[in-house]
Amino acid sequence: MPVPILYQDQRLLVIDKPAGLAVHPGPRTPHSLEALLPAIADRAGIRRLPTIMHRLDRDTSGCLVLAITPASVRRVAGLFEQRLVHKLYWARLDALPEEDSGTIDAPLAKVSSAEAGWRMVVDPAGKRAVTRWRILDRPARLIEFRPETGRTHQLRVHANCLGTSIENDPVYGPIRGSAGRPLMRLHARMLEIPMSDRDPLTVTAPLPAEWQEDHAQFVQLDAQTAQST
Repeated sequence: MPVPILYQDQRLLVIDKPAGLAVHPGPRTPHSLEALLPAIADRAGIRRLPTIMHRLDRDTSGCLVLAITPASVRRVAGLFEQRLVHKLYWARLDALPEEDSGTIDAPLAKVSSAEAGWRMVVDPAGKRAVTRWRILDRPARLIEFRPETGRTHQLRVHANCLGTSIENDPVYGPIRGSAGRPLMRLHARMLEIPMSDRDPLTVTAPLPAEWQEDHAQFVQLDAQTAQST
């Protein structure tokens, strides 16, 4: 599975993770991004294996940061811990809310059962989770999410808080647990990383080809917003 490199310098790589590729291996995902790190390092011309600095759900595509040196690992880890790395996601929803923008402040907790497995739910006793959102295009059912926290499945559950779900979400969508569905339409569109006191590093991931095949208007939206995000 090809993994495009969107940005590279002496400290960082930002890759465009394909949807369907797990970041870390697991019982159901033996093939993962971790296994591809030697090939990515070779293609980038670096001797040490880069370190994965955060995660995306298996079916989420887009920007993912890899740190190259021990110093950059510490630097990026500190930026994530201080919530100084800003993320922007695009999602296609099953339906759109009536409002054009807003903020979701709904704490999340993990629940599990032997029958259904685990999932995240809104729970007043859970960890705080905050997402800002705005509608980008109503005919295309396209929304922008800007998470201010980084909880597991945050955007997928917060989409439910809007009375809808991310298209093709197999866990939080209307048809749960179905196999053979198209990949979930959630894309890590942009990352902004303040690696220095000067202008922050901003990297944008183009929309996957399958999104553009779904809706021709995505091609135009992709080009129009690539510089403005």
